[in-house]
Amino acid sequence: MRMSKKILLSGIQPSGKPHIGNYFGALKQFVDLQNEYDTRIFIADYHALTTTQNAEELRQNILDVAIDYLAIGLDPQKVLLYKQSDIPEHAELAWIFECLTTVPYLERAHAYKDAKTNRKEVNVGTFNYPMLMAADILMYDADVVPVGADQKQHVEIARDIAEKFNRIYGETFKLSEPLILDNVKVVPGIDGRKMSKSYGNTIPLFAEDAEIEKLVMSIVTDSSGGIPQNVYEIHKLFRTENELAKLYKEKEGRYKELKDALIADMKKFIAPLRARRKEIAGDTSAVLKILKEGGAHARALAQKKMEIVRERVGVKLY
Repeated sequence: MRMSKKILLSGIQPSGKPHIGNYFGALKQFVDLQNEYDTRIFIADYHALTTTQNAEELRQNILDVAIDYLAIGLDPQKVLLYKQSDIPEHAELAWIFECLTTVPYLERAHAYKDAKTNRKEVNVGTFNYPMLMAADILMYDADVVPVGADQKQHVEIARDIAEKFNRIYGETFKLSEPLILDNVKVVPGIDGRKMSKSYGNTIPLFAEDAEIEKLVMSIVTDSSGGIPQNVYEIHKLFRTENELAKLYKEKEGRYKELKDALIADMKKFIAPLRARRKEIAGDTSAVLKILKEGGAHARALAQKKMEIVRERVGVKLY
């Protein structure tokens, strides 16, 4: 008897252009794992409302993320691709979880503490963010959720909520496991810090050649043993360390030549992705059809789960 695949679930906020750090830190893994798992990938557009309050911008960002997903190789025949807002049951389940969760517990969330440090006032959506994320995960009985080590807490919160719900109302939710991929490194930005849109130090995943040249040439060179470390760390994404050892030995101290080599490798990698993205973006109706169909399928799953949840909590009368 053939065993069914484990369910993998992940999502990404529609918040602007993806960069190579996003790709090698998460997106590539979604593609690599789509054959191994029953994969469900969503666009977290309700989460994006905590920071984006411009309707046209958000609409465009949602469409762009869907195009990005398809351009990197996610196959809608293998992957359930949907947007969060097409399934109102997510928000309904989040409310139920909020009624089980205490304020002191949520105050320990890293994202909230970071937001509080950086801003005087934090909106309620940011504070409740882990509740909606728990609903995103637990609604579909996800076995694994691929996350970076710094995002592990979100899955742990979902597990805590599932345990509490199961204890009060009976076994209902699967306890999802974080899938921490050991081979995923933190990708440095052009200034040496972690590549992040908030730092303005990114290299876009679908950058044009001229943009690649400009950004690579602006990478801060921090030499250690004659090797520009920031250049080398980014270069490792595109070539094996054995290949790089020979190249960096031959061109030791010649930083411009090493940057030129990185530019050439990056152009070669990005060009087919960029071409594929332009092709997909030329037919947005096909992209929207994929999202709409994925949303209908996901909602059918969510409705089935919520029938059970409503019965368990006592609001279902007929």
